[in-house]
Amino acid sequence: MQVKHRVYNNTLYVLLSGELDEHTATTTRITLDEMFEGKGFRQIIVDLSELEFMDSTGIGVLIGRYKKMKDKNIPIYICNPSSHAEKIFKMTGLYEIMPKII
Repeated sequence: MQVKHRVYNNTLYVLLSGELDEHTATTTRITLDEMFEGKGFRQIIVDLSELEFMDSTGIGVLIGRYKKMKDKNIPIYICNPSSHAEKIFKMTGLYEIMPKII
């Protein structure tokens, strides 16, 4: 799992590449928490175009980050979901809390 990021125009852009599962969840969670503690952004856009696989542990990582950011009034949006991610987000209703944007 690779996590890349940049801040532009008060938006934190995050790209998740690879597999987000029980083997990568802890490292990914720590990395995202460190990024999300940064300053200078008012929203987060997570690009899932390179996410190859995500299981329930990965879903938990994303929901946990959503809850942390909700407490700070910083919304998280999803963009470019891979076909696998799209299926999971639709089935689980995650788009209700982390809307998909174009």
